[in-house]
Amino acid sequence: MLRLLSVRLLAMVPMLLIVSFLIYSLIALVPGGPEVALAGNNPTPERIAAIREQLGLDKSFMSQYWSWLTGALHGDLGKSFVDGQSVRSAVASGFPVTLSLVVLTLVIAAVLGLALGLAAGLRPGTWADRISTVTASAFMSLPYFWVGMMLVLVFAIQMRTLPAVGYVPLTESPLEWFQHLILPAFSLATVPTAVVARQTRASVTSVMQEDFIRTARAKGLHPSRLVVKHVLKNAAVPVVTAFGVEANRLIGATVVIEQLFALPGVGKLAYFSVFSRDFPMVQGILLITAILIMLINLAVDLSYGYFNPKVKVS
Repeated sequence: MLRLLSVRLLAMVPMLLIVSFLIYSLIALVPGGPEVALAGNNPTPERIAAIREQLGLDKSFMSQYWSWLTGALHGDLGKSFVDGQSVRSAVASGFPVTLSLVVLTLVIAAVLGLALGLAAGLRPGTWADRISTVTASAFMSLPYFWVGMMLVLVFAIQMRTLPAVGYVPLTESPLEWFQHLILPAFSLATVPTAVVARQTRASVTSVMQEDFIRTARAKGLHPSRLVVKHVLKNAAVPVVTAFGVEANRLIGATVVIEQLFALPGVGKLAYFSVFSRDFPMVQGILLITAILIMLINLAVDLSYGYFNPKVKVS
């Protein structure tokens, strides 16, 4: 396992370099620039040139990239072109909100997805299988923002039981933290729940047909112990893979949901940074997002060693 971890971490180094270069290159190639937005209405060429020099945009591309990369390696992601705020501090202030939303969403998706998938996979062809399949198909076809608007309409406007917008830190009030995040988390959890349910059903159905399952049943092993110890562990690898893919996708989906529910997270920060052409902020957010995705993929790879001991050997 340590060897696998070392290999994966070493592989992340060149990947991060390539990703950082692509992020900086693509942002730099965007038509227009922050100097035009900051110069105001009807700016003179001299005014634009002065802003470019002030922001360091008059230097060569490689010089700008090297300066940004060396700063990023030391934890300095630059400053916002709009308000001069440190990119690192801006992302750090919004990161707990986005992390809370993603974690709560994954917990909901894991619980509901595994429950639906097990109900269908353990009894294929029954009414439980049909209900689970129909529910998963319905969840798969619902857009995040539509689910969010419907939840706000029902629970926030009509029933008035949950808040529609805002955020309360977990350290201030765990109950209010949960109340403000439950609607956006359920909005995001629809598609991951459906993916986990369908993958769990397929994996469990396949494992239930294996010879060692029939042998365990013939020996009189208790059904709950059979499911937990043998079925779930052997069916877990494709489920964990699908779960990791959905976790990566959720990071991007938070942009829409945080706007809808007015959550002060990284997704909302990214939205405003793009429209204000705040290049350093966008570059910093994309780099941190890329690192998070790599860490999620690393965690998924390491989990294979627990579910499939053959991975430890390879």
